Amino acid sequence: MKLNQIADNPGARKTRHRIGRGIGSGCGKTGGRGGKGQTARSGVRIKGFEGGQMPLHRRLPKRGFKNTAFQIRLTEINIGDVQEAIDAGMIDAKNAIDVDTLVKAGVLRRPRGGVKLLGGGEIKTKAEFSVWRASKSAVAAVEKAGGSVKILAPKKEAPAEPRGKNARFAAGLDKPKVYEAAPKAEAKGEKSDKADKPKADKPKAEKTEKPAKPTGKDAG
Repeated sequence: MKLNQIADNPGARKTRHRIGRGIGSGCGKTGGRGGKGQTARSGVRIKGFEGGQMPLHRRLPKRGFKNTAFQIRLTEINIGDVQEAIDAGMIDAKNAIDVDTLVKAGVLRRPRGGVKLLGGGEIKTKAEFSVWRASKSAVAAVEKAGGSVKILAPKKEAPAEPRGKNARFAAGLDKPKVYEAAPKAEAKGEKSDKADKPKADKPKAEKTEKPAKPTGKDAG
């Protein structure tokens, strides 16, 4: 080791990028400061910026829930790919096939949170799989070939009591509230008394015949 052989880690020293030295450098003319064009005109929202006021994507309410931070990321593989690896001698079908086996054989690049077995392709060799999840078609194809599939994911247990208002109504645990219309208040107490009494039949007056009007000759 000599003094002229001592060097810092690669990437520790970078040359300064000289701006404004022609368009061939990629940072000429405006020197990375952009142009007037669209950015200097009103009525344009670039990347949601509205001049300092609260942008639309922040004015609208946020609803729902995303399970992105807690979801399990699985690596998917078809049974046809596993059969090709078995035929090539990369996987020994006598032993159980799990994530570590597939990664060591080079069929998968990384294990991630587990493996999901899909039913694409065809499998002819009897094999035992130990995977996190598997589709119905994949399980049926493996069992048809004489193998078995062991699911490592825990089964979802049904709650002891149904959750949610509608579920409890359907199970008969709760009854929906029925609001009846209140009776109309009577203005006076006399009205109720009159309503209870039956109406008496009024005697009908007999019609009297009116005398006929005299004509012109009789009148003279």
